[in-house]
Amino acid sequence: MIKDQAPITDDDRARIAAAIHAAERKTAGDIVCVLMRSSSSYSYAPLLWASFVALVSPWLLVFATQLSVMRILAAQVLIFVCVGLVLMWTPLRTALVPRAVKRTRAHRAGMEQFFARGIAQTKNRMGVMIFVSLAEHYAHVVADDGIAARVDHAVWRETVDALTAQIAQGRIADGFVAAIGRCGDVMAQIAPADGSGHALPDRIYVL
Repeated sequence: MIKDQAPITDDDRARIAAAIHAAERKTAGDIVCVLMRSSSSYSYAPLLWASFVALVSPWLLVFATQLSVMRILAAQVLIFVCVGLVLMWTPLRTALVPRAVKRTRAHRAGMEQFFARGIAQTKNRMGVMIFVSLAEHYAHVVADDGIAARVDHAVWRETVDALTAQIAQGRIADGFVAAIGRCGDVMAQIAPADGSGHALPDRIYVL
């Protein structure tokens, strides 16, 4: 399992930076990579589930035991605290969130990163971001206006498939390198290198 505190190593970062540099030598566009451990803390999920369990538990205790009202109320509080603490464990907390909610949150986080990293301000709007959020098992290639309208969505889908296939095997850096190479080839056909240089740094942002 990939550890949350170190999803990629320094060597991985260097490999990804080198891959970006090599890909951008063929195109006037910019490539940015973003890797997030999670798109949200989902801190509300344990509280919601703990509240639900605590609300249901008194009824079960009334029918299954002979406890007094005071003891049942005390048990209810204890159940709420214990369930809430157990569900604060990150894997469980994330698992409690519906898939659609996680996907929506990851998509929103990706779009926020697209603008935060200045991709929308690149020359001729030729920037592309490769975005991955590990907790949500979400990956997306976001192309700016200068490229998006000229590339079939299936091309980006294939790029994401190549990326996620490697990540599924725990090879995050290999996945990014493969996706970068594919993006570079596509961008080179649309916006070949013109010697003007690139505005954005060759690096992966790990959040």
